[in-house]
Amino acid sequence: MQLLYLLIEMIVKCIAVFACLMLSFCYMVWLERKVLGHIQVRFGPNRCGPFGLLQPFSDGVKAFFKEDLVPGRSDKAVFVLAPMISVISAISLFAVIPFGNQFTVPGTDWVVRLRIADIDIGLLYIFAIASLGEFGIVLGGWSSGNKYGLIGSLRAAAQMISYEVALGLCVIGVIILSQSLRLTDIVNHQSGGFWNWNIWYQPAAFVFYIICGLAEINRTPFDMPEAEAELACGFNIEYSSMKFALFFMAEYIHTITIAAVAVTLFWGGWQPPFRFLDFIPGVVWFAGKVFIFCFFFIWQRGTFPRLRYDQIMKFGWKILLPLTLINLLITGLVVSLKG
Repeated sequence: MQLLYLLIEMIVKCIAVFACLMLSFCYMVWLERKVLGHIQVRFGPNRCGPFGLLQPFSDGVKAFFKEDLVPGRSDKAVFVLAPMISVISAISLFAVIPFGNQFTVPGTDWVVRLRIADIDIGLLYIFAIASLGEFGIVLGGWSSGNKYGLIGSLRAAAQMISYEVALGLCVIGVIILSQSLRLTDIVNHQSGGFWNWNIWYQPAAFVFYIICGLAEINRTPFDMPEAEAELACGFNIEYSSMKFALFFMAEYIHTITIAAVAVTLFWGGWQPPFRFLDFIPGVVWFAGKVFIFCFFFIWQRGTFPRLRYDQIMKFGWKILLPLTLINLLITGLVVSLKG
C-alpha cells in the first residue's frame, strides 16, 4: 500500500509540475510582451480576452495549424529530433528543484515532499541536463542545411562552453558553504531568515551566476545564436509551426529554471525572509521569488543592447572566468581559516 501511495504521489507531482511549467511558459510570454510594450511605449497584447490574457492560447492554436515545412536539403531525422531534445531537457531540469518543504495530508500520516526527486547530486544533474539541451540548438542549426542556421549553432556551442565554465565555478562557493550537492540541503542551510541566505555570503557569485545564466539561455545581451540583424533568426531559421514553438517553449522554460535555481542557491529557496511569516506556504515564497527573477530577465532584455560576438567571447574568457576563480579562491580561504 505504501508503494502505491508513493507511485500516486510521484504521478500527481509530475503532472502538477508539468502543468505549472506550461502555464508559466504561456504567461511569461504574455508578461514579456506586455512589459516590453510598456518599455517601448506600446500597449502589448490587448485584443484576445481582457488585457490580452488569452493571447498565449491564440498563439498556440496558430502555431499548431501553421504549415510544417522541412527543407529538402536538411537531415530530416535530426531536424525533427532537435527541438524535442531542447524542450525535453528544459522540462527535465525541474525534476530535482525543491519548490517547498513538506506537508502531511490531513487525516493521514502521509507526508508529501514538494519536489519530484531529492537526489544527492542535484546540482550535477542540473548541469548535465542543461548541457544536453544545448545539443538541440546545435543540431537544429546544423541539420537545417542553412548557412545562417549553421553559424547560429556554432555560436551557441562556443557561447555555451565559454559561460558554462564560469557558471560551474561560481556555484562551487555555494557548495563549499553548504557542504552538499543536494538542493534541499542547500536550501535548509539558508534557513533562519534572509540574513542567512547565500546572497550575503556569495554576492559576487550571485552576480556572475545571473550573467552566465543569461548567456546560457541566449537572452539579450547574449542572444548571438539568433541575432536577427546578422543571421535572420539564426539556428531556428528553417523551423516553422510546432517545431519552432518547441524551441520557443524550451527557451522560456529554461529561463524559468535559471530563475528557480538562482532562488534555490542564493535566495533561500522556499524559506520566508522572516520567521514570523512562516504561516505563508513555502510554495508561495518560491513562486514569488522566481517571478522577481523572471521579471528582471524581461526588464533587462528591453534595457541593454546586444553585444558583439567578439565582446561576448572576450568577456567570458578574459574577465568572467578570472573573476569567478578569484571568488572561489577567496571563499576557500575564508572557510578554511574559520574552520
